[in-house]
Amino acid sequence: MGRVIARPFIGAPGSFTRTTNRHDYAVPPPKGMLLDRLEDRVWPVYGVGKIFDVFLGRGIRESVKTRNNSDGMARTIEAMDSLDAGLVFVNLVDFDQQYGHRNDIEGYGAALEQLDAWVPRLHASLRAEDAAIFTADHGCDPTTPGTDHTREYVPLVVFGPKVRAVNLGLRGSLSDIGQTVAATSGASIDHGASFLKEIL
Repeated sequence: MGRVIARPFIGAPGSFTRTTNRHDYAVPPPKGMLLDRLEDRVWPVYGVGKIFDVFLGRGIRESVKTRNNSDGMARTIEAMDSLDAGLVFVNLVDFDQQYGHRNDIEGYGAALEQLDAWVPRLHASLRAEDAAIFTADHGCDPTTPGTDHTREYVPLVVFGPKVRAVNLGLRGSLSDIGQTVAATSGASIDHGASFLKEIL
């Protein structure tokens, strides 16, 4: 077991409503993970959403919790504006928590449309040397029977002012993303193959 998630509710039996005050109690990540390596390089990391809880705050200089995807998107732009360099590490939890696990296809679709409408604002906020990476840590298909995580491949989309449009193909590991982020600071992690030279 890697994590216990506390999800507080309000209300009375039969009509409970989940609040946004979730807290993740995580097992300490292994030493030498990406955030440790970035901290060694004095590379600031700003966590948006549940990032601080998942990594027990290790290697995270600043963080902010979020109420929902919309709040997370707004906080992401604020974080980008506050850093001259570094990593803004974001989790938009509604896809998983609100829609995927609840098999809410319409809600999931609406959340994707909201994200899609926000992407131009994100793109406009990127500076010349910036890049944005969209991915997921697991599948959570709302159309699959049951409420567990699902096993489809996760997306990988990278864009920015200097990012070349290339097909990154089927990667060998999710660690490739971590290795690529590490490479931007001159660091490396134990696993994964960087695709930094393919996109720049």
